Amino acid sequence: MIRIVDDEPDIRFMIRLIFEAAGHRVMEAGNGAVGMQYVNESRPDLVTTDVMMPVMGGLKFIEWLRSDPSTAKIPVLAMSGNHDLATTADGVLSKPFEPTALLDAATLLLKGGRH
Repeated sequence: MIRIVDDEPDIRFMIRLIFEAAGHRVMEAGNGAVGMQYVNESRPDLVTTDVMMPVMGGLKFIEWLRSDPSTAKIPVLAMSGNHDLATTADGVLSKPFEPTALLDAATLLLKGGRH
């Protein structure tokens, strides 16, 4: 299961369509705080997160994931226009992105690689 954390509903919808078309199960969260709650309820195989969000941004969300041994190994794909902002993620994808770039990055991370 892939958890999408992004404050923009249209972006979440687009990412969901891309992943579901590739056969993945997807769940969404509108910010890092909601993402934390959902990760505690059900451990995803991969998290994609926007970096800049209200309530709790992607960097704080990634920091929280990394601080807990039970979630520290979940691969994280950060999406941002600024690669320097997401150095704690396992991969970074620039916005805007092509669907194939998203799938390629996610596949690599799901297989244990880094993007």
